[in-house]
Amino acid sequence: MTRIGLSTSSVYPESTAHAFAWASAVGYDAVEVMVGIDALSQQTAAVKQLSDHHEIPICSVHAPCLLFTQRVWGTEPWGKLERSAEMAHAVGAEVVVVHPPFRWQKDYARDFVDGIAALEESTGLAFAVENMYPWRATRKRAAEMYLPGRDPSEEPYANATLDLSHAAIAGDDVVEMAQRLGSRLRHIHLTDGTGSAKDEHLVPGRGRMGAAPFLQHLADTGFDGDIVLEINTRRCETREEREADLREALAFARDHFRAGVGG
Repeated sequence: MTRIGLSTSSVYPESTAHAFAWASAVGYDAVEVMVGIDALSQQTAAVKQLSDHHEIPICSVHAPCLLFTQRVWGTEPWGKLERSAEMAHAVGAEVVVVHPPFRWQKDYARDFVDGIAALEESTGLAFAVENMYPWRATRKRAAEMYLPGRDPSEEPYANATLDLSHAAIAGDDVVEMAQRLGSRLRHIHLTDGTGSAKDEHLVPGRGRMGAAPFLQHLADTGFDGDIVLEINTRRCETREEREADLREALAFARDHFRAGVGG
């Protein structure tokens, strides 16, 4: 059964603890823990206690591989993934979300594809490599910043994560990417984007990525991974506004995924 989860990053600048409370109150099925600068997100015992307290499972752990989390859990990238796997095992998650290496991480990038496969074999977890995007100052000026590449469908990963906001920046068709990935598509970051140079992470349905037909495509093709809402609510000025966005995102995911399986 596909679960609709909430990424803890969706309530930033509120804390990981607030994210679990929101997920429980609004009615999400699960939580994805973004390991980040919030110290609580780095503590396995703490996130396990939050999961138990709110009676909501942790479906996935997002490794600290963003630009602003380069020093979280040290600076050695393989060590970060090993610690992410340890957290995932401890909290009962089956998926670790990971970004491909930055271009300047040449040693890490050289062994990345084989290293991810080795980690999956040794841990029994799915390391779902996420699609990324070129860094753009304008529509005409862009730089490829990831190795071996930003599109996981072009590499022999066993598992991948598809993020609609990242695809919006890259100009990728998400249904076509899902088709290329086939059964290797393990995890979804449901959000939206307009195609600007910014990583917008809009509430699904507010952008141009065709989030509704994408969800219907997933249902029609038997997708059975988790769908995690990873949206930006930083502009919400009140709790009521944030709650409205979180409820709208959850309803959108459930309504359109359900429509794809015939109601």
